[in-house]
Amino acid sequence: MKNQQKQILTGTHGHMVKTKRQIIEDLKLIDIVVEILDARIPISSQNPDIGNYIKEKTRIIILNKSDLADEEQNKKWLNYFNNKGIKAVIVDSNSGMGINKVISTIEELYNKNNSKFLEKGRVGKSIRIMIVGIPNVGKSSFINRISKKSQAKVGNKPGVTRQKQWVKVNNDIELLDTPGVLWPKFQDEKVALNLAFTGTINDDIMEITEIGFALLKFLLLNYFSNVVNRYNLDEKQIKDILQDNNREENENILNVMEEIGRKRGAIISGGNIDIERVANIIIDEFRSGKLGRITLERL
Repeated sequence: MKNQQKQILTGTHGHMVKTKRQIIEDLKLIDIVVEILDARIPISSQNPDIGNYIKEKTRIIILNKSDLADEEQNKKWLNYFNNKGIKAVIVDSNSGMGINKVISTIEELYNKNNSKFLEKGRVGKSIRIMIVGIPNVGKSSFINRISKKSQAKVGNKPGVTRQKQWVKVNNDIELLDTPGVLWPKFQDEKVALNLAFTGTINDDIMEITEIGFALLKFLLLNYFSNVVNRYNLDEKQIKDILQDNNREENENILNVMEEIGRKRGAIISGGNIDIERVANIIIDEFRSGKLGRITLERL
């Protein structure tokens, strides 16, 4: 796992330096920063350096992909960020749920800081927004949804030394198209796995069977009924397998994977189970929401 994390970080270090420089430069033009997180992994999908980049700028957290996340956990994460003094909004960019709330929150925060913007001579001008976030949190779908897919260019701002694309959201709000991709920090194995589960890390970088196995282990502990119902398993049989103290815990999890494989016909020669295929099934059905609304980082 450590070697895999190094492999990812080595390729992104130079990119991160460039992105950081770009964000700091562009922030001079910005009133409010909108940071997009994956509602299933609000901590793992956050670049922990972002607070240092934006410093005193007003920030809004978007808990995107909320339709895939546990509804109860969405509310808890919303309270978590609000209690830290950061406005948060639950959003599903695909359906548009929460987008109007984002717009009203932007306007509310701008008006609250009206005196600060008055000093800068900004009254009567559009509110300028920057979107930041790591890969796979849904930045593009959010931008397309909030701008109604018009991607209308507002034009270049005075004093800007390079071309920038501004997108008009409405008469009051302009959006600076995302200034590059921030990468997450692989602080520990748990963060790396969460990013692998959600598809932020490319599937060829980590063993697919390892990802599927670890995901199933988490699901059996936290969303047992989702697994049993989705794969039409015998609840008592699965509980008996998991509670068998004569085997290691990981062997019990593997036995459950085999049961799922039998139910899904993932059988190869000699009647053996194709564990890699089972892993792919579990991962795909988690990512698509077929396993239900699941939050990996729970409060």
